[in-house]
Amino acid sequence: MPGDLPEYYFRIRENGAAVFRVDTENRQRRIEMDQIAVVNVRNGEIKPQGDGTLSEADLAVIRDWLARRIAQLAARDMDDIHRAVDHLNLTTQWVQSKASDAQLDEVTDALLLAMHDLRSVLVRKKADRLMKAAPAEDEA
Repeated sequence: MPGDLPEYYFRIRENGAAVFRVDTENRQRRIEMDQIAVVNVRNGEIKPQGDGTLSEADLAVIRDWLARRIAQLAARDMDDIHRAVDHLNLTTQWVQSKASDAQLDEVTDALLLAMHDLRSVLVRKKADRLMKAAPAEDEA
């Protein structure tokens, strides 16, 4: 079993993780986990636990985990957005073919406001991107 366990364990938290060093090489052959750091995914901050210091090997493992975690969360965000597009299409089909008047009365205003808000933000962001691209095209 000792060979099967990783040297580090990352307990996922809301904004990152608590980092533990896993130790199985002790007299009782128990798994011991000593917290060595806290990692913040939002700002990349790595704080050693207590008065401890982190070795370069510790920092390398933590930075590698941080990079993989940021990429994983970004991929999940995009997957969520693609699912939202699917849900919008399914909602459209539901409204057109299955929804009762009572169901439509219940959701129409909320859907219209949410879609209006989304459309406004998407149009503004697209205009911003087009404006940024326009000076580059003028210079060419």
